[in-house]
Amino acid sequence: MRRTLAILVLVLGIGGRALPAAALDIQEVVSPGGVKAWLVEDHSNPILSLSFSFAGGESSDPAGKEGRARLVSGLLDEGAGEMDSQAFQKALTDNSISLRFNSRIDRFSGELVTLTETRELAVDMLRLALTAPRFDAEPVERIRAQIQASLRNDLQNPRSIASRAWWAASFPDHPYGRSGDGTADSVAAVTVDDLRSFVGAAFVRKGLVVAAVGDIDAPALAALLDRVFGSLPAAGSLAPVPDAAPKAVGQTMVVEVPVPQSLVVFGHAGIARDDPDWYAASLLNEIMAGGFGSRLTEEIREKRGLVYGVYAYLLPLDHAPLVMGGLATQNARVAESVEILRQEWKRMADQGPTDAERSDALTYLLGSFPLRLTDSDGTAGVLMGLQEGDLPIDYFDRREALYRAVTPADLRRVAARLYRPEQLTVVFVGMPEAVTPTAPAPRVPGVPSRGG
Repeated sequence: MRRTLAILVLVLGIGGRALPAAALDIQEVVSPGGVKAWLVEDHSNPILSLSFSFAGGESSDPAGKEGRARLVSGLLDEGAGEMDSQAFQKALTDNSISLRFNSRIDRFSGELVTLTETRELAVDMLRLALTAPRFDAEPVERIRAQIQASLRNDLQNPRSIASRAWWAASFPDHPYGRSGDGTADSVAAVTVDDLRSFVGAAFVRKGLVVAAVGDIDAPALAALLDRVFGSLPAAGSLAPVPDAAPKAVGQTMVVEVPVPQSLVVFGHAGIARDDPDWYAASLLNEIMAGGFGSRLTEEIREKRGLVYGVYAYLLPLDHAPLVMGGLATQNARVAESVEILRQEWKRMADQGPTDAERSDALTYLLGSFPLRLTDSDGTAGVLMGLQEGDLPIDYFDRREALYRAVTPADLRRVAARLYRPEQLTVVFVGMPEAVTPTAPAPRVPGVPSRGG
C-alpha cells in the first residue's frame, strides 16, 4: 500500500535558507516472510535509517532482577556471532555504522544508520546482534559496572529519588512500581542466562514494528526485513503485564534529603493514546504545560517567580495511561508552588481553556510537528512511534483534521475528565517547608531512609 501525504516537510539548508519542500511518501512494505515495515524513500543522500521495536521492555524484568532489559540494550553491540566485542565495535567504527538499542518501559527499540555502500555489512551485523549476541564475560561485567556506577549517581539525584518514590507508591504491586533501571543489587543479580532468556522471549515477530527512511526501495527493503527479522520466532514468552491504575491517589509524601531546594514529582491517571479524547487532551496539555506561555509557566514562574522550572506531560503507557509532571524550587517556596499548581489544575477542570489558548495551542501543535521530520533519523523514529500506537498509514493526512475537529465544548468536557486536583499524588524530595505528608513515602531501594 502506498500513500502520498499532504504534509510538507520543511528542510533548512546552509545558513537557514529554506530549501524546496518535499511531500512525504509512505509505503507499506511486506516481505516474502510476512515482516511489515513503513518506508519513506529518499535517494538524495546515500544513507539508510532503520528504526524498530519489539513489544516487551523493562516492565517484563523479573522482581529482583530489574535492569535486565537495560543491561541487554547495552550489550547487543558488544559482540555477536564470530565477532567479539573489540571486533564488533571496530567493524562499526571502520564502516561508519551507527547501531543503538534502548530499553523502554513497555518496548525494546533499536536504530541502525548506515551508508548505502556499507548497508550489506550493517544489515548482517544487526541480524547477528538480534539473533546471536555473545554476552561474553568481559563486556557483561564492564557494562554491568557502568550501569551500577550510573545508578549510584542517580540515587543521589533528588529527581531520580522523587520519580522512584512516586512510581513505587502508585504501583506497589505492579511492574511499573519497580524502576526499569534497577538497583546495584538487582543489576548484580542478572545472569547471562537471564540476558539470553530476555532475547529469546522478547525478540519475536509478533508486535514487531519497523520503519525505514532513506536510500532504499521497496524490493530491497523487503529482502532486508527477512534477512534481519525473518528467523526470529513468531511469538514470545514474556509474562504478560496486567493493566493497572495508580493506587496512591491524592497523597502527599516527603522524602527528606538535606538539600537547599525541593524536587517535586506529581501525577494521576490520564487518557490512553487510542482514546477518542486524546487529541483534546493533547491540546489541553499544551495549554497547561507547553513551555513558555503555558499556564503553569506563566502562573508559577513568570508572574510569581516561584520555581526554576515546571512541566507536565501525557504518558500513555500500555497498561496505565498517566498525566505526570514536576517542578523544582527552594524549600521555602515549594509549598506555595504546589498550591498554585493545584489551583491551576482545578481552574482548568472547572472552566477549560479560553478560545485564544485553544487557537495558540492548535497553531503550535500543527506547525511544530513537521520539524520532527527534517532528517531520516527523526522521520524513522516518528514512523516507528505511529505504528507502536497502532495509527493508520494515512495518519499524517488526517492529523490536522483530527485536531481541528476538537471544539471548545470538547475541551471543557475533557478538561473536567483529565484534570483531577483531588487525585494528584505529589512526592517532595528535599526539606520542604510548610508541607504536611498525608502518607509515608515508600522506601527507595539504594537510598537511605531519612524521613517521610
